[in-house]
Amino acid sequence: MSSDEPQVKYQEVSPFQISEGFTNSNARSHTMEPVKTGRIFLAAVAANLSAFAVGTCLGWTSPVTPKLKTEDTSDSPLNAPIDSTDEAWISSIVALGALVAPFVAGPLADKIGRKWVLLSSSVFFVIAYILMMIGGSVVVLLVARLIQGFGVGFVMTAQPMYVGEIATDSVRGATGSLMQLFIVSGILYVYAIGPYVSYQALQWCCIAVPIVFDVCFFFMPESPYYLAGKGRKMEALKSLQFLRGQSADGAQDEMAAIQAGVEESMANKGSIADIIKNPGNRKALFISAGLLVFQQFSGINVVLFNSQSIFESANTGLDPAVATIIVGIVQVASSGLTPIIADRLGRKVILLTSASIMTVGLAALGGFFYMKLVVGDTSSVLWLPVPALVVYNIVYCVGFGPLPWAVLGEMFPANVKSIASSIVASTCWICGFLVTYFYPALDAMGSYYAFWLFGIFCIVAFFFVLFVVMETKGLSLQEIQDRLNGRK
Repeated sequence: MSSDEPQVKYQEVSPFQISEGFTNSNARSHTMEPVKTGRIFLAAVAANLSAFAVGTCLGWTSPVTPKLKTEDTSDSPLNAPIDSTDEAWISSIVALGALVAPFVAGPLADKIGRKWVLLSSSVFFVIAYILMMIGGSVVVLLVARLIQGFGVGFVMTAQPMYVGEIATDSVRGATGSLMQLFIVSGILYVYAIGPYVSYQALQWCCIAVPIVFDVCFFFMPESPYYLAGKGRKMEALKSLQFLRGQSADGAQDEMAAIQAGVEESMANKGSIADIIKNPGNRKALFISAGLLVFQQFSGINVVLFNSQSIFESANTGLDPAVATIIVGIVQVASSGLTPIIADRLGRKVILLTSASIMTVGLAALGGFFYMKLVVGDTSSVLWLPVPALVVYNIVYCVGFGPLPWAVLGEMFPANVKSIASSIVASTCWICGFLVTYFYPALDAMGSYYAFWLFGIFCIVAFFFVLFVVMETKGLSLQEIQDRLNGRK
């Protein structure tokens, strides 16, 4: 170092100095240790095994509904086939449980921690699958599906909070996008097993998933943001050390910044009124809820819940179970792209592309069913439903599937995050219930009505993203708050 270069002195900071309010501006570690992002992804993957369990719930009806509707009840828990009303309720009641659960899961996430709320979700899944094994009536199946919905709501509320808080700014888009990958992996798991095993065997296969999740995730650390907010500063530092793969000195700067940010947020403990009154929070709520409303009105749950039945109705000549598995494989493969590209291309570009191409896929699918049901001749386009659904699922799984949840995890300050997450998640599932419950009625009028309606919503979603959604690529959580509130 030349004599005219400025001399920089570094001050060592002990863990106890965190409690004295040291921040990045007045404390610097004597070493600059690199962050080991593999640790972050390890914790994110373990947390997302809960999303795999959610996928088994969402995909469950696709292979099971044909078993419940057939006159041969030898492989059904029921003594008689279900009718269209039963089918609508069995498909949609999960959403009712999922829209209520966030109002319990959100406060619990602030009280007992994100980690323990995620672990407790497994209780709902296990109880539900046990009821499905022993139940012999539609009522028992509905109760079981409602309980599944509670588990889904717990996961969808706490998981974005946990993953958003353990990640660094540079990988938050990638880790936040893992949820969709694991959900569709859970769906594929059920699609691939369900048609080829008995009803009872499928329930055993599904009940194993939440148990494996609990075993793996139990050993992961709690969110350092949650621990800092509870005044458990030493535990927060240890959590951050594990997640960053750094020593106490190496993690000191980030820990001080987290502590300062959490203390500032928690000094103004948030409520629903704070979300409404604060312009930045209102904007965050509008963006987050809007993205998830359009996610549901794109018709994804109709496709996930009814894939096998849709292919049976299309009568393409391809085994409906095989066609459904193909769609499931495509979902998993395409979902794997988002963690790679989310922090390179940005959320907004991917969402715009997703909405555009989903519109094309839904329009093509609606056109096929129009020709089948109105024109009466689909011989020239029998090939169309499979590629149309494949294209639709690819762009959904890259864009509108994972990114709304990733955006939700980074939009709100700590003092209102749990309340806001509960409101947004419940809004999502209200829409999910409406779509899945009324789909059989639309399908009875003509399947093309449903798919074209979903396509129109995708067009509106495109303009919503274009004019309303802000880009968060590469921004810290504090920088996102500054932009939402119009601060430079």
